[in-house]
Amino acid sequence: MVKFFKKKGEHAPFIHDLMRLAQKSGLELSEEQADQLDEISTFNINARYDNYQEEFYHRCTHDYTELWIKQIKEIEIWLQNQL
Repeated sequence: MVKFFKKKGEHAPFIHDLMRLAQKSGLELSEEQADQLDEISTFNINARYDNYQEEFYHRCTHDYTELWIKQIKEIEIWLQNQL
């Protein structure tokens, strides 16, 4: 949120959709980055709603979790370099 404010001069909207936040901040994303942000956004939604929790639980194998931790760290570094 602080980085959004630094880049745009206004507070970030209160939304959990990372793709929409990236678009509102004016970031230019590759198709792969856009897909990753869409997938990461589902983690929040899936964790919040009971009917998605079990499906999400079964999807979160060790390998899946390791993959997404790595991808999230890469996106974080990229985002920091954009601001």
